[in-house]
Amino acid sequence: MRMPFARLASLLLLAAAPAQAQGVHLLQTLKVGGPGGWDYVTLDSAHHRLYVPRFDRVMVLDLDGKTVGTLPGTEGVHGVALAPDLDRGFTSNGRSQSVTIFRPSTLKVIGHMKATGAGPDAILYDSFTRRVFSFNGQGKDITAYDAEKGTVVGAIPLGHKPEFAVADGKGRIFVNLEDASQVAAIDAQTLKVLHIWPLAPVEEPSGMAMDRLHRRLFIVGRNKLMAVMDADSGKVVATPAIGAGADAAAFDSGTGTAYSSNGEGTLTVVRQDAPDAYAVLAQAPTQRGARTMALDETTHRLYLPTADFEPAPPRKPGEPWQRPALVPDSFRILVVGR
Repeated sequence: MRMPFARLASLLLLAAAPAQAQGVHLLQTLKVGGPGGWDYVTLDSAHHRLYVPRFDRVMVLDLDGKTVGTLPGTEGVHGVALAPDLDRGFTSNGRSQSVTIFRPSTLKVIGHMKATGAGPDAILYDSFTRRVFSFNGQGKDITAYDAEKGTVVGAIPLGHKPEFAVADGKGRIFVNLEDASQVAAIDAQTLKVLHIWPLAPVEEPSGMAMDRLHRRLFIVGRNKLMAVMDADSGKVVATPAIGAGADAAAFDSGTGTAYSSNGEGTLTVVRQDAPDAYAVLAQAPTQRGARTMALDETTHRLYLPTADFEPAPPRKPGEPWQRPALVPDSFRILVVGR
Protein backbone atom coordinates (compact mmCIF):
# COMPACT_ATOMS: atom_id res chain seq x y z
CA MET A 1 0.00 0.00 0.00
CA ARG A 2 1.27 3.48 -0.86
CA MET A 3 1.98 5.62 2.22
CA PRO A 4 -0.22 8.76 2.47
CA PHE A 5 1.70 11.93 1.64
CA ALA A 6 0.95 13.59 4.99
CA ARG A 7 2.32 10.58 6.87
CA LEU A 8 5.43 10.44 4.67
CA ALA A 9 6.07 14.16 5.19
CA SER A 10 5.71 13.69 8.94
CA LEU A 11 8.29 10.89 8.99
CA LEU A 12 10.74 12.88 6.88
CA LEU A 13 10.40 15.83 9.26
CA LEU A 14 11.16 13.63 12.27
CA ALA A 15 14.14 12.07 10.51
CA ALA A 16 15.62 15.52 9.82
CA ALA A 17 15.06 16.80 13.36
CA PRO A 18 18.21 15.43 15.09
CA ALA A 19 20.65 17.35 12.87
CA GLN A 20 18.58 20.53 12.97
CA ALA A 21 18.18 20.55 16.74
CA GLN A 22 21.85 20.41 17.71
CA GLY A 23 24.17 23.30 18.53
CA VAL A 24 21.68 25.50 20.43
CA HIS A 25 23.55 28.33 22.17
CA LEU A 26 23.37 32.00 23.16
CA LEU A 27 23.57 34.14 20.03
CA GLN A 28 23.00 37.64 21.38
CA THR A 29 22.07 39.63 24.48
CA LEU A 30 19.65 42.53 23.96
CA LYS A 31 20.09 45.17 26.66
CA VAL A 32 16.68 46.66 27.45
CA GLY A 33 16.72 48.01 31.02
CA GLY A 34 13.83 49.72 32.76
CA PRO A 35 12.06 48.94 36.06
CA GLY A 36 9.69 46.08 36.83
CA GLY A 37 9.62 42.32 36.69
CA TRP A 38 8.32 40.25 33.78
CA ASP A 39 6.29 37.19 32.92
CA TYR A 40 5.18 35.63 29.60
CA VAL A 41 6.90 37.20 26.58
CA THR A 42 4.98 37.02 23.27
CA LEU A 43 6.43 37.16 19.76
CA ASP A 44 4.51 38.93 16.98
CA SER A 45 5.94 37.40 13.80
CA ALA A 46 3.85 39.62 11.50
CA HIS A 47 5.32 42.85 12.90
CA HIS A 48 8.67 41.38 14.07
CA ARG A 49 8.08 42.45 17.65
CA LEU A 50 8.24 41.20 21.20
CA TYR A 51 5.61 42.03 23.81
CA VAL A 52 7.18 42.05 27.27
CA PRO A 53 4.95 42.50 30.38
CA ARG A 54 6.68 44.72 32.98
CA PHE A 55 4.10 44.77 35.82
CA ASP A 56 2.36 48.11 35.11
CA ARG A 57 2.95 48.29 31.36
CA VAL A 58 3.85 46.19 28.34
CA MET A 59 7.07 47.05 26.54
CA VAL A 60 6.93 46.51 22.78
CA LEU A 61 10.35 45.80 21.32
CA ASP A 62 11.66 45.09 17.87
CA LEU A 63 13.76 41.94 17.50
CA ASP A 64 16.93 43.98 18.03
CA GLY A 65 15.70 44.97 21.50
CA LYS A 66 14.77 48.57 20.69
CA THR A 67 11.56 49.95 22.21
CA VAL A 68 8.92 50.75 19.58
CA GLY A 69 6.00 51.40 21.92
CA THR A 70 4.40 50.90 25.32
CA LEU A 71 0.98 49.71 26.43
CA PRO A 72 0.29 51.59 29.70
CA GLY A 73 -2.20 51.00 32.50
CA THR A 74 -1.90 47.21 32.68
CA GLU A 75 -1.58 46.72 36.43
CA GLY A 76 -0.12 43.32 37.28
CA VAL A 77 0.11 42.29 33.62
CA HIS A 78 1.15 38.68 32.97
CA GLY A 79 0.68 37.96 29.28
CA VAL A 80 -0.33 39.12 25.81
CA ALA A 81 -2.50 37.30 23.25
CA LEU A 82 -2.62 38.33 19.60
CA ALA A 83 -5.49 38.00 17.12
CA PRO A 84 -3.82 38.87 13.79
CA ASP A 85 -6.97 38.17 11.79
CA LEU A 86 -8.75 40.92 13.74
CA ASP A 87 -5.79 43.29 14.26
CA ARG A 88 -6.34 43.03 17.98
CA GLY A 89 -4.22 42.22 20.97
CA PHE A 90 -5.16 41.52 24.58
CA THR A 91 -3.30 41.78 27.89
CA SER A 92 -4.15 39.94 31.12
CA ASN A 93 -3.99 42.39 34.03
CA GLY A 94 -3.82 40.43 37.28
CA ARG A 95 -4.17 43.28 39.76
CA SER A 96 -6.99 45.13 38.06
CA GLN A 97 -8.84 41.87 37.17
CA SER A 98 -9.18 43.05 33.59
CA VAL A 99 -8.14 42.58 29.98
CA THR A 100 -6.87 45.49 27.89
CA ILE A 101 -7.67 45.52 24.14
CA PHE A 102 -5.27 47.18 21.69
CA ARG A 103 -4.47 47.26 17.97
CA PRO A 104 -1.06 45.73 17.11
CA SER A 105 -0.87 47.81 13.91
CA THR A 106 -0.96 51.10 15.85
CA LEU A 107 -0.35 50.02 19.48
CA LYS A 108 -3.40 52.07 20.46
CA VAL A 109 -5.53 50.90 23.40
CA ILE A 110 -9.15 50.62 22.26
CA GLY A 111 -10.96 49.07 25.22
CA HIS A 112 -11.09 47.04 28.40
CA MET A 113 -12.98 43.97 29.61
CA LYS A 114 -13.59 42.77 33.18
CA ALA A 115 -12.63 39.20 34.05
CA THR A 116 -15.06 36.95 35.90
CA GLY A 117 -12.41 35.80 38.38
CA ALA A 118 -9.53 37.34 40.28
CA GLY A 119 -5.95 37.24 39.09
CA PRO A 120 -6.01 36.89 35.29
CA ASP A 121 -2.68 35.26 34.46
CA ALA A 122 -2.17 33.45 31.15
CA ILE A 123 -4.21 34.65 28.16
CA LEU A 124 -4.98 32.93 24.86
CA TYR A 125 -6.66 33.72 21.54
CA ASP A 126 -8.50 30.87 19.80
CA SER A 127 -8.82 31.56 16.06
CA PHE A 128 -11.36 28.75 15.62
CA THR A 129 -14.02 30.48 17.76
CA ARG A 130 -12.54 34.02 17.60
CA ARG A 131 -12.58 34.08 21.36
CA VAL A 132 -10.07 35.20 23.95
CA PHE A 133 -9.63 33.29 27.20
CA SER A 134 -8.09 34.60 30.41
CA PHE A 135 -7.01 32.02 32.96
CA ASN A 136 -7.76 33.47 36.38
CA GLY A 137 -5.38 31.99 38.93
CA GLN A 138 -6.96 33.34 42.11
CA GLY A 139 -10.51 32.92 40.86
CA LYS A 140 -9.80 29.33 39.74
CA ASP A 141 -11.82 29.86 36.59
CA ILE A 142 -11.57 30.88 32.93
CA THR A 143 -13.23 33.90 31.35
CA ALA A 144 -14.23 33.68 27.66
CA TYR A 145 -14.52 36.91 25.65
CA ASP A 146 -15.75 37.72 22.16
CA ALA A 147 -12.53 39.02 20.59
CA GLU A 148 -14.29 41.16 17.98
CA LYS A 149 -17.06 42.65 20.12
CA GLY A 150 -14.97 43.03 23.26
CA THR A 151 -17.59 41.45 25.51
CA VAL A 152 -17.64 38.60 28.03
CA VAL A 153 -19.19 35.41 26.65
CA GLY A 154 -19.09 33.28 29.79
CA ALA A 155 -17.04 31.66 32.51
CA ILE A 156 -15.73 28.15 33.11
CA PRO A 157 -15.29 27.16 36.78
CA LEU A 158 -12.38 24.80 37.38
CA GLY A 159 -12.01 24.46 41.14
CA HIS A 160 -8.22 24.54 40.70
CA LYS A 161 -5.62 27.12 39.72
CA PRO A 162 -5.21 27.39 35.93
CA GLU A 163 -1.71 28.07 34.69
CA PHE A 164 -0.64 28.10 31.02
CA ALA A 165 -2.83 26.96 28.08
CA VAL A 166 -2.77 26.20 24.35
CA ALA A 167 -5.40 25.89 21.60
CA ASP A 168 -5.36 23.16 18.95
CA GLY A 169 -6.95 25.30 16.22
CA LYS A 170 -9.95 22.97 16.06
CA GLY A 171 -11.99 24.24 18.99
CA ARG A 172 -10.18 22.56 21.88
CA ILE A 173 -8.23 24.31 24.62
CA PHE A 174 -5.88 22.58 27.03
CA VAL A 175 -4.90 24.18 30.34
CA ASN A 176 -2.63 23.12 33.19
CA LEU A 177 -4.17 22.93 36.66
CA GLU A 178 -1.11 23.77 38.70
CA ASP A 179 -2.29 22.91 42.22
CA ALA A 180 -3.79 19.57 41.14
CA SER A 181 -1.08 18.43 38.69
CA GLN A 182 -3.73 17.88 36.03
CA VAL A 183 -4.70 19.03 32.54
CA ALA A 184 -8.21 20.16 31.62
CA ALA A 185 -9.50 19.80 28.05
CA ILE A 186 -12.07 22.50 27.22
CA ASP A 187 -14.60 22.89 24.40
CA ALA A 188 -13.97 26.50 23.31
CA GLN A 189 -17.46 26.81 21.75
CA THR A 190 -19.69 25.34 24.47
CA LEU A 191 -17.35 26.37 27.34
CA LYS A 192 -17.60 22.89 28.84
CA VAL A 193 -14.87 20.90 30.54
CA LEU A 194 -14.54 17.71 28.48
CA HIS A 195 -11.79 15.89 30.37
CA ILE A 196 -9.57 16.18 33.42
CA TRP A 197 -6.37 14.18 32.99
CA PRO A 198 -3.68 13.40 35.59
CA LEU A 199 -0.08 14.40 34.83
CA ALA A 200 1.78 11.98 37.14
CA PRO A 201 4.70 11.79 37.58
CA VAL A 202 4.93 15.49 36.60
CA GLU A 203 4.04 17.87 39.44
CA GLU A 204 3.03 21.56 39.59
CA PRO A 205 2.75 22.10 35.83
CA SER A 206 3.49 25.55 34.48
CA GLY A 207 4.37 26.04 30.79
CA MET A 208 2.69 24.21 27.91
CA ALA A 209 3.23 23.94 24.15
CA MET A 210 1.67 21.80 21.42
CA ASP A 211 2.68 19.78 18.38
CA ARG A 212 -0.57 20.16 16.45
CA LEU A 213 0.42 17.72 13.69
CA HIS A 214 1.01 14.79 16.03
CA ARG A 215 -1.47 15.98 18.71
CA ARG A 216 1.09 16.06 21.52
CA LEU A 217 1.20 18.46 24.48
CA PHE A 218 4.50 19.42 26.11
CA ILE A 219 4.02 20.33 29.78
CA VAL A 220 6.85 21.36 32.11
CA GLY A 221 6.67 20.73 35.85
CA ARG A 222 8.39 22.09 38.93
CA ASN A 223 9.85 18.64 39.71
CA LYS A 224 12.26 18.76 36.74
CA LEU A 225 10.17 16.66 34.38
CA MET A 226 8.37 17.39 31.11
CA ALA A 227 5.20 15.45 30.30
CA VAL A 228 4.50 14.63 26.66
CA MET A 229 0.76 13.98 26.55
CA ASP A 230 -1.53 12.61 23.84
CA ALA A 231 -4.03 15.45 23.36
CA ASP A 232 -6.84 13.05 22.40
CA SER A 233 -6.51 10.36 25.08
CA GLY A 234 -4.75 12.24 27.89
CA LYS A 235 -2.09 9.54 28.10
CA VAL A 236 1.38 10.63 29.20
CA VAL A 237 3.63 8.99 26.60
CA ALA A 238 7.05 10.32 27.72
CA THR A 239 8.64 12.23 30.61
CA PRO A 240 12.04 13.63 29.60
CA ALA A 241 14.11 15.28 32.33
CA ILE A 242 14.42 19.08 32.34
CA GLY A 243 16.10 21.71 34.52
CA ALA A 244 14.89 23.32 37.74
CA GLY A 245 12.54 26.30 37.83
CA ALA A 246 10.85 25.62 34.48
CA ASP A 247 8.09 28.09 33.64
CA ALA A 248 7.62 27.88 29.86
CA ALA A 249 7.60 25.32 27.07
CA ALA A 250 7.93 25.72 23.32
CA PHE A 251 7.69 23.40 20.33
CA ASP A 252 9.29 24.16 16.96
CA SER A 253 7.35 22.26 14.29
CA GLY A 254 10.04 23.05 11.73
CA THR A 255 12.75 21.18 13.60
CA GLY A 256 10.71 18.75 15.70
CA THR A 257 12.28 20.18 18.84
CA ALA A 258 10.70 20.92 22.23
CA TYR A 259 12.19 23.32 24.76
CA SER A 260 11.90 24.03 28.47
CA SER A 261 13.18 27.36 29.82
CA ASN A 262 14.45 26.83 33.35
CA GLY A 263 14.93 29.57 35.92
CA GLU A 264 18.11 27.89 37.17
CA GLY A 265 19.79 29.19 34.00
CA THR A 266 19.40 26.38 31.47
CA LEU A 267 17.38 25.58 28.38
CA THR A 268 16.42 21.93 27.97
CA VAL A 269 16.47 20.81 24.32
CA VAL A 270 14.31 17.75 23.58
CA ARG A 271 14.44 15.98 20.21
CA GLN A 272 11.30 14.36 18.83
CA ASP A 273 12.29 11.03 17.24
CA ALA A 274 8.67 9.88 16.83
CA PRO A 275 5.32 11.04 18.23
CA ASP A 276 5.93 8.92 21.36
CA ALA A 277 9.75 8.89 21.47
CA TYR A 278 11.84 11.79 22.79
CA ALA A 279 15.48 12.29 23.72
CA VAL A 280 17.13 15.09 25.69
CA LEU A 281 19.85 16.58 23.49
CA ALA A 282 21.20 19.20 25.87
CA GLN A 283 20.80 21.38 28.92
CA ALA A 284 22.09 24.50 27.17
CA PRO A 285 23.31 27.28 29.50
CA THR A 286 21.34 30.55 29.52
CA GLN A 287 21.29 32.80 32.60
CA ARG A 288 19.66 32.63 36.01
CA GLY A 289 16.08 33.89 35.92
CA ALA A 290 15.49 33.08 32.23
CA ARG A 291 12.35 31.09 33.00
CA THR A 292 9.98 32.22 30.21
CA MET A 293 10.49 32.46 26.45
CA ALA A 294 8.98 33.07 23.04
CA LEU A 295 9.78 31.12 19.88
CA ASP A 296 10.15 32.53 16.37
CA GLU A 297 9.38 29.54 14.15
CA THR A 298 10.65 31.40 11.07
CA THR A 299 14.20 31.86 12.34
CA HIS A 300 14.02 29.06 14.97
CA ARG A 301 15.28 31.52 17.58
CA LEU A 302 14.16 31.76 21.19
CA TYR A 303 13.84 35.00 23.17
CA LEU A 304 14.26 34.68 26.95
CA PRO A 305 13.90 37.64 29.35
CA THR A 306 16.04 37.87 32.48
CA ALA A 307 17.98 40.30 34.69
CA ASP A 308 20.57 40.40 37.46
CA PHE A 309 19.46 39.85 41.06
CA GLU A 310 20.45 41.28 44.41
CA PRO A 311 21.44 38.80 47.15
CA ALA A 312 18.41 36.98 48.56
CA PRO A 313 17.16 38.47 51.86
CA PRO A 314 17.65 36.33 55.00
CA ARG A 315 14.76 33.98 55.54
CA LYS A 316 13.50 33.49 59.08
CA PRO A 317 11.80 30.24 60.16
CA GLY A 318 8.14 30.23 59.22
CA GLU A 319 8.42 33.10 56.76
CA PRO A 320 7.54 32.61 53.07
CA TRP A 321 10.26 32.72 50.43
CA GLN A 322 10.74 36.11 48.81
CA ARG A 323 11.99 36.70 45.28
CA PRO A 324 15.31 38.59 45.31
CA ALA A 325 15.18 42.20 44.13
CA LEU A 326 16.37 43.03 40.63
CA VAL A 327 19.56 44.96 40.04
CA PRO A 328 18.33 48.30 38.62
CA ASP A 329 18.36 48.65 34.83
CA SER A 330 19.75 45.12 34.27
CA PHE A 331 16.77 43.69 32.37
CA ARG A 332 17.69 42.04 29.07
CA ILE A 333 16.54 39.57 26.43
CA LEU A 334 18.67 36.53 25.57
CA VAL A 335 18.51 35.37 21.95
CA VAL A 336 19.19 31.64 21.65
CA GLY A 337 19.46 29.56 18.50
CA ARG A 338 21.75 27.59 16.25
